[in-house]
Amino acid sequence: MSTARPVRVRAPGKINVSFRVGPLRPDGYHSVASVYLAVSLYEEVLATPRADGAVTVGVRSGSELAFDLDSIPLDESNLAVRAALLLRELADRPSGVHLEITKRVPVAGGMGGGSADAAAALVACSALWDTGFSREELVRISASLGADVPFALHGGVAVGLGVGDELTPALARKDLNWVLVPASFGLSTPKVYAVADTLRERAGIVVPEPGGVDPAVLQAMHTGDVAALAKVVSNDLQAAAIEQAPELADILDLGVAEGALAGLVSGSGPTVAFLTSSRRDAEELAQRLSDVAGVVALPVHGPVHGARIMA
Repeated sequence: MSTARPVRVRAPGKINVSFRVGPLRPDGYHSVASVYLAVSLYEEVLATPRADGAVTVGVRSGSELAFDLDSIPLDESNLAVRAALLLRELADRPSGVHLEITKRVPVAGGMGGGSADAAAALVACSALWDTGFSREELVRISASLGADVPFALHGGVAVGLGVGDELTPALARKDLNWVLVPASFGLSTPKVYAVADTLRERAGIVVPEPGGVDPAVLQAMHTGDVAALAKVVSNDLQAAAIEQAPELADILDLGVAEGALAGLVSGSGPTVAFLTSSRRDAEELAQRLSDVAGVVALPVHGPVHGARIMA
């Protein structure tokens, strides 16, 4: 039986503390070696039963960020809708659901916001329809929806290999504090990868398949040594993101000049993430960036839990 009460779930966005990208593969994808960190910027999905059997979605902003909500599809191409439809098919449920998404993670911002929506939809619909699927089963189901969806379910810290979906949990003993500077625009992930390939070809760079992540990154996160971590954060897609949006380089320079230990583009961008020494330092840096550059700057921390039902 399914519950008649709506279910609210939140799932975190992520940043790629380290992101190695291999060459273009015959299947059109790239192998990666990434260290994912779930941070305290959350998407929310409210799943409400529908008696007519339809699966529908609505989207609203829950943030001061200027979201382009019109760019988010409200049909079966929406990843949260796809998650609900897949779960319903696998659970053999005739039930309908309306998914109301509250956006806080930047759209097309390199932080996995759509993947967080899908993860939250899986957890919410599984509870709503009483499917009995375990968390591990939901993770396996989620892999077919996209490489970042399993991590949005897991949360915490993880090493991602393959196309990013082969996850191994890692440990961070202390909170890591960051300042996020979202852009007023999005970048297409496939386009950023394509530009990265072009830049490498133009420079005559031949990259091997990434065998794994830099152990120094995991060691610094494990011990909470932010000074050591600042020296090893990296992103192979950063140059491609800057090629498409040169203003990102100015933001990166400004953040370091204003006291960040390190800065990098998160994933395919254009969100920029700055590492700081403490939560207070993150709050102060966010205020300075807002004052100096007039940008929205958000202090966040991680690791945080993956998709969870809210009490």
